[in-house]
Amino acid sequence: MVDKIFSFSELGQQEIETSAYITGILEENGFTIEHAPVGIPTAWFARWGSGEPVISFGSDIDGIPKANQKPGVAYHDPLVPGAPGHGEGHNSGQAVNVVAALALKGVMEAEGIQGTLVLWPGVAEEQLGSKAWYVRDGYMEDIDVTLFTHVSSNLSVSWGQGGGTGLVSVEFTFEGEAAHGAGSPWRGRSALDAVELMNVAWNFRREHLHPNQRSHYVISDGGDQPNVVPPSASVWYFIREMDYEDIKRNFDTAIRIAEGAAMMTDTEMSYRIIGAAWPRHFNRVVAETMYEHIQDVGLPEWTDDDHDFASAVQQSVGSVPSGMPTSLSRLGTPGPRRSGGSDDIGDISWNVPTVTLRFPSNVPGLPGHHWSSAMAMATPIAHKGAVAGARVLARTALQLFAQPELVEEAWTYFREEQSAGVEYIPFIGPDDPPPIDLNREIMDMYRPLLKQFYYDETRFETYLEQLGIKYPTLTRPISEDDG
Repeated sequence: MVDKIFSFSELGQQEIETSAYITGILEENGFTIEHAPVGIPTAWFARWGSGEPVISFGSDIDGIPKANQKPGVAYHDPLVPGAPGHGEGHNSGQAVNVVAALALKGVMEAEGIQGTLVLWPGVAEEQLGSKAWYVRDGYMEDIDVTLFTHVSSNLSVSWGQGGGTGLVSVEFTFEGEAAHGAGSPWRGRSALDAVELMNVAWNFRREHLHPNQRSHYVISDGGDQPNVVPPSASVWYFIREMDYEDIKRNFDTAIRIAEGAAMMTDTEMSYRIIGAAWPRHFNRVVAETMYEHIQDVGLPEWTDDDHDFASAVQQSVGSVPSGMPTSLSRLGTPGPRRSGGSDDIGDISWNVPTVTLRFPSNVPGLPGHHWSSAMAMATPIAHKGAVAGARVLARTALQLFAQPELVEEAWTYFREEQSAGVEYIPFIGPDDPPPIDLNREIMDMYRPLLKQFYYDETRFETYLEQLGIKYPTLTRPISEDDG
């Protein structure tokens, strides 16, 4: 599964092959599938079992733009230049979840254990484009505990306020008037001018925002050609902070700046929320339960080839060549909060007792959202890490099913400690649609080129075998053309 999903290389909201593949496996194994919940075509919810507790497994499935990369090769070498790839390793989490779920189902059937399993994907996590909609539309209302999984370089779990930030992902669009850029520019009202003025104003404003904030943008529509005054233009912002109130404050500031840019250019401004994420908070009871199983399972046994490959990958991006970790991470506990990235699992964590299991399928010390983070993701490193993660996940869920009092304790922590004095207010409104148009044109361009490299598990034992890659390949071979 790790290799197959890696080969699809699909971006957020366009995970068509990935979702069809995963749901096919689950359906064959007795799960009931609801397709396209919340209006997202590549989303799904899979259920098996009956009664309580109801435990959900979730993990993301989308890739990274321009991160295509051959696995098992410690230098930049894409299969399809410019194409998407799994530069965060989201090809591995559903493999962990499905394998754990099928093993757990077998034990529950054999032992007559009551409970319901629910599996779901994080669609378009890179754009924070699904989980807040799952919450808004009631898909988490009957869930007792959520066990989320995410690729990492160690086997770990934490509780309390998570690191990183929450965010609003928002696209501002300006509408003006076209005109000939040389013949009669005075008759035009440039929407691109409004975009540029907004960006300049936001960059000046950064000095007066708290250092914890992170904000970044891309011009998603800059016009068509230089000799036409752009009648419409858009800019896409991620606005991040560490608490709901600060995110909302900065979001409101961005709206006012956009309004000012529209006023200066005599254009009209509108915006749409593309994604959102609350800051994360993880459950103490569930995390402590899971960590016992992490200690029992332990890290995989890395070979010399694994260490050599990891060191070569680290060197390729200027990191210290330390190889794979050989000691477990400690249980993560509340400490000084650090700014950083976001994940829309935060919204679920404020509605259901939740933890994130991080499993060791990638190399430490990489920049993330980068082709180097795809190098190990269809190699023995990824396979061993996913197996370790699946074992921890299945064991943890089995204990929660067998000891429902742990679920009650998790809810006590959720209500009395986590949620005390905190009101969950979603960033998305009741009528905000999910951004299902994202990445369609990119995938329409690259999918035909990627199809020739889809993994055929009926003919090859591994994706490396299919590609003819010897693991580990540490240096680029010298060709005859190189002399």
